[in-house]
Amino acid sequence: MANPLYDRLFGLHAGKDTPFLYLPDHSVMTHQGFLGRAAQIAHVLVQSGMTPGDRVAAQVEKSPEALALYAACAQAGLIFLPLNTAYTADELSYFIENSGASVVVCDGAKSDTLAPIAHKLGAKLETLNADGSGSLMSQAHEMPQAFATVDRDGEDLAAFLYTSGTTGRSKGAMLTQNNLLSNAETLAREWRFTADDVLLHALPIFHTHGLFVASNVTLVAGGSMIFLPKFDLDVVLARLPEATAMMGVPTFYTRLLGDARFTRELAAGMRLFVSGSAPLLAETHVQFEGRTGHRILERYGMTETNMNTSNPYEGERRAGTVGFPLPGVELKITNPETGDTLPDGEVGQIEVRGANVFKGYWQMPEKTAAELREDGFFITGDLGVIDADGYVQIVGRNKDLIISGGYNIYPKEIELVLDEGDGVLETAVIGVPHPDFGETVLGVVIPEPGQTPDLDALMEAVKAKLARFKHPRKLILMEELPRNTMGKVQKNILRDQFNDLFTS
Repeated sequence: MANPLYDRLFGLHAGKDTPFLYLPDHSVMTHQGFLGRAAQIAHVLVQSGMTPGDRVAAQVEKSPEALALYAACAQAGLIFLPLNTAYTADELSYFIENSGASVVVCDGAKSDTLAPIAHKLGAKLETLNADGSGSLMSQAHEMPQAFATVDRDGEDLAAFLYTSGTTGRSKGAMLTQNNLLSNAETLAREWRFTADDVLLHALPIFHTHGLFVASNVTLVAGGSMIFLPKFDLDVVLARLPEATAMMGVPTFYTRLLGDARFTRELAAGMRLFVSGSAPLLAETHVQFEGRTGHRILERYGMTETNMNTSNPYEGERRAGTVGFPLPGVELKITNPETGDTLPDGEVGQIEVRGANVFKGYWQMPEKTAAELREDGFFITGDLGVIDADGYVQIVGRNKDLIISGGYNIYPKEIELVLDEGDGVLETAVIGVPHPDFGETVLGVVIPEPGQTPDLDALMEAVKAKLARFKHPRKLILMEELPRNTMGKVQKNILRDQFNDLFTS
């Protein structure tokens, strides 16, 4: 046997004294140095009692060591569970318990909060700080820089990514080695990545975009990354001339366009800009091309599938579309009621099938059966249309899921917090268009008769209980919610009413 994910992403670089990570302080970590650090972490995890198939939950800031933790899990046959750094203790408690994580790695500043949760759930707690310090690395530095890679099959699980639907609890999408590897290899080919590429990486690595697209594509191609902790406009502008490619969310590109220092000359050495995780406005496409001569390549993916479609590297990158199905990915538009395939030009739900599609939801067979058909097609929940030239266009969702800046947001979770407020009769949370984030969260509050809820107090309640990316950008008081004859709230009417609130 072998270990396909580790062997083909990391193992090929063993012994290479070539640059892998260019860091913010302008120091360089080589491929060899990175793999040595990952091996040391793998020793720590195994010596703590972990065995292949066990889960490692990580809520840590972006750092070379955080990325090495992912590599260590792959080498040791462990399942990696990256968690958004904005998640609160209540949210983390659910993820740790549901996943059955044996080890939890967190920032040292959060250890006091997480220690009782980990203890209660029988998980060992380690710390890893943004500067590479903490209990994990203090142990790792004493370990050998070589580790015997654990045999795994391509169908063995490699990662859990938690996603939210419009109802019910967060779901752990089970991703196999083949899921991750097949997508990375396909994208590297389609986007022409080679060992000569230097990717400007300013994305978080707890999300599929920054970890399983940007990092994996670079690794499988043998390239390098300018590894920045976050998107800082001044830093990105300063380091852009060192890069050949960049992957980002629409916000990155609107911020670049908003700065006069971002010029055609500054982007002259770049060969590719990729955008995803949220819809890119057609206007941004046009402005970006006018400023730089580059046309942004937009693609479409999901937590459960990684990437499904992409505009072409060579050929027309059509604004307002997400391009064509990737090689090895089948995509069809179906009738949401019957599941029948619709002809091109008709709007329906998007279904996809391929080696990229996940194995199912962890310990949720009913949810898996509802969204993953027996023939392997995954019902994405997105509504789309295929035009006469074969380009796929996303036109909306047949669920109320909000996607803001690439993060999935479950409206009911926010509504439950708002509904507890003094003087609140009921609430409705919707997503409305936003020029930077694709969508943003809007809360509509209906007061009890004769009451006037304190909107500031309601916002503070949300901030105390939920991650920042879930916070409503605004709360609006209304007398009543629109309903149909069956009494169901018609959120589509609210979305239409407030459609241009942040874009006009």
